[in-house]
Amino acid sequence: MAQITAATDPVKQFSVFAENRVGRLYDLTALFKTSNVHIMALTVLDTTDSSILRLVVDDPDKARELMINNDFPYTECDVLAVEIADEGDLKGVLSALLEAEINIHYVYSFIKRPEGRAALVLSIEDADVAAQSLNSRGFKVLTQRDIAR
Repeated sequence: MAQITAATDPVKQFSVFAENRVGRLYDLTALFKTSNVHIMALTVLDTTDSSILRLVVDDPDKARELMINNDFPYTECDVLAVEIADEGDLKGVLSALLEAEINIHYVYSFIKRPEGRAALVLSIEDADVAAQSLNSRGFKVLTQRDIAR
């Protein structure tokens, strides 16, 4: 069976811009929870006046609608998500990307995925070349469909 590449159903990442005030992250997570949108991966970048919440969800369409309707400014981009067995696979993932000469902008991990498998979110330069390199090393590159519930 042919493997779906990252380009056919890429994982969506939202970067949500939030002012630094108590409860803003709670507000967003509560909004998602009440609407049955699951945060699958999350990282927070803090600056003096604001934060950027980078997240991957199981239902990007519903998340997008909720953020628009509830005044959470955001941007959206495609990221590469790769399944790993455990932390020992990190070296193999990085080795595959180094061999393909792919620059990594940032990495963060999934909170939890269906079936309890671990995964990494990668912001990289060339997702198609990276996916090929990772697939050739036996790593599964995830699609948005893979993380939907």
